[in-house]
Amino acid sequence: MCSQVVSESEQEELIDRLEIFKIHGRDKQGRKILRIIGKFFPARLLSVEVLKRYLAERVYPRLGKKAFTVLYVHTGVQRSENFAGISALRSIYDAIPANVKENLQAVYFVHPGLQARLFLATFGRLFFNGVGGLYGKLRYVNRLDYLWEHVRRHEVEIPEFVMDHDEDLEYRPMMDYGLESDHRRVYGAPAVDSPALSIYSMRCIS
Repeated sequence: MCSQVVSESEQEELIDRLEIFKIHGRDKQGRKILRIIGKFFPARLLSVEVLKRYLAERVYPRLGKKAFTVLYVHTGVQRSENFAGISALRSIYDAIPANVKENLQAVYFVHPGLQARLFLATFGRLFFNGVGGLYGKLRYVNRLDYLWEHVRRHEVEIPEFVMDHDEDLEYRPMMDYGLESDHRRVYGAPAVDSPALSIYSMRCIS
């Protein structure tokens, strides 16, 4: 939970402004895509309850009652800034309605990296498994070229920093496994410039 006094309306406004969750485009089987940009997720600013309510009121209803897929972009994610914590993830996952879990057909996990793979191999099997479970639907995508085998390329917006990183991986493939430095390259994200939010130390979810 948030330890700073950030109003719930401000948190919801921030989620909207950063476009963390965006439903647009379709995969090659005609299913809706829920795009999630991990680097845009301000974990220290959001409370679990606000996030769960936001998803329940503004995301799940728009998915309808048909099958859909998730495109999760992990590029540039920093644990200290973008990781909500294991307990928060479990709480959010448990709050997903059963019909939404059943309609989810695949999660395309772009640029997973070694740490993410190890985390999911350990905790994913424990927390996100079972009937309709998320773990069994994960599809690791190391390069964008592989993504276009499943997703209609011109229907999904991919941030420029993701494409830049993908190009780097073409020439330095060992970066995929955490064995080569990326020279602290800084990737852009929408600015958190709201005066009401900038004064906080960004310590929320743990």
